Amino acid sequence: MEIKRILFATDFSEGSSHALPYAVDMAKQYGARLYFVYVIYDVAKTAGWYVPHVSIDEVYKDMEKSAKAELEKSFIDEMRGFKDMEHVVLKGIPYEEITKFAAENKIDLIVLGTHGRRGIDRMLFGSTAEQVVRNAPCPVLSVRLPKH
Repeated sequence: MEIKRILFATDFSEGSSHALPYAVDMAKQYGARLYFVYVIYDVAKTAGWYVPHVSIDEVYKDMEKSAKAELEKSFIDEMRGFKDMEHVVLKGIPYEEITKFAAENKIDLIVLGTHGRRGIDRMLFGSTAEQVVRNAPCPVLSVRLPKH
């Protein structure tokens, strides 16, 4: 088995923070490039709403700028000494963008955390992790939070 490219999908949640060491350790073990990917949820695309482009484009520019800054500072302690990485901010429906990026960039493994949503939350928000597992072009390591 050859793993040269690992995608770590994050939403900056506790679940993502818990999954990060798995991605980093595997990248170090295999000498793989690590892609940190954050997806800005495109509400207009999901809901089919019409939002004037000027206002929504400015909002997304600000969100992208903030997300890039957050990616660069969030995992600094865990990444000390690790150089082969790239930060990527995408816009769209998270599972679609993650799986599309994985296919286009020949990703060998996706690592992501899960929220463990249940009931109405799961019905309303769905499970990005579940959809990534179903649609990914490569293996997916889904890391659950430990029970408190």
